[in-house]
Amino acid sequence: MSKKWKVYLSGEIHSNWRQKIISAVGKMKLPIEFSAPVTDHTASDDCGVRILGKETEKFWHDHKGARVNAIRTQTLLEEADIVVVRFGDKYKQWNTAFEAGYAAALNIPLIVQHPKEYIHALKELDATAYAACETVAQVVKILKYVTKGKL
Repeated sequence: MSKKWKVYLSGEIHSNWRQKIISAVGKMKLPIEFSAPVTDHTASDDCGVRILGKETEKFWHDHKGARVNAIRTQTLLEEADIVVVRFGDKYKQWNTAFEAGYAAALNIPLIVQHPKEYIHALKELDATAYAACETVAQVVKILKYVTKGKL
């Protein structure tokens, strides 16, 4: 019986990169279980006030949401065998950088994926990662090699 790997998919929520990875891994029948942060932007932003009550100041609105989201995010990151971190071309992805740093602090292997033009901006993160790549296809190939030991 082979190990069931837990892979956390951290990163931008404005493209279908997660689904591409999950689909490719499924077709290869790799022994991987995926998790991710909440990718519904509105739900993620508003969960705190929707569950715990409204706030008049934006800081406390965001603070409540961040704390509720942290329950999920930190738990899933701590359970992960591998964290895949993707930086896309839309928006500043501070939460992604935080999740990458958290995983690195826990010594969880990181696979970082981003376009070439981000090499300089993400050089410290790339240096911490076990692998830094540019495409979803490369991420899938790494996951295949790591879980199966085959190219």
